[in-house]
Amino acid sequence: MNGTETTQPRSERRDATENRQRILSAALSLFEQNGVEQVSMNQIANEAQVGPGTLYRRYRNKGELCLDLIKDNVDLLFKDIETYLVQNHSDLPSQRLKGILSLFIRFREKKAQLLTGVEGSSSTNPLRSLIQSPVFIELHQLLVELFDEMNATEQTYFNSVFRADMLLTALSRDFYSFQRDVRGYSPEMILEQLCALFILSK
Repeated sequence: MNGTETTQPRSERRDATENRQRILSAALSLFEQNGVEQVSMNQIANEAQVGPGTLYRRYRNKGELCLDLIKDNVDLLFKDIETYLVQNHSDLPSQRLKGILSLFIRFREKKAQLLTGVEGSSSTNPLRSLIQSPVFIELHQLLVELFDEMNATEQTYFNSVFRADMLLTALSRDFYSFQRDVRGYSPEMILEQLCALFILSK
């Protein structure tokens, strides 16, 4: 009896891990072939050969699935940001803010599809998906702190929360893609224009 009690949970954990890997592999393959927005949760379940209930118990939507797929990359992004801030702690806050923007834009370019999925998990309310994403929440806190510091040291008098909201909106999938694909601006040009608007404005 004791043997049954100890081996059963182990088996369940192993099955759950295998299901997770199948789901992630299937989702990544479908996303690469068709784009995140064109793939449904049912397609992912079919490709992974798991039931829809199994899929939805682990991931409520594609946003959560995409976040799991890029979790390691997101962790690395914020480690890079933390390292950058430590190494450049003596720079003006406006300079450090530009450095953070540069790191995020580079990340956005590399992980565009999956980041789009994280931000756009709700087709009915994409703004809510954006502001509730862990990436947005953590970046927002960093930006508010730097804007507060700019107000204190560089004689600017802006609402830090509002500015962080507007800056992250400009970096969201819809606005960023519009600038890249419709306006034809390069990532470097976008960075310079954002700096002119949000950092150098007095």
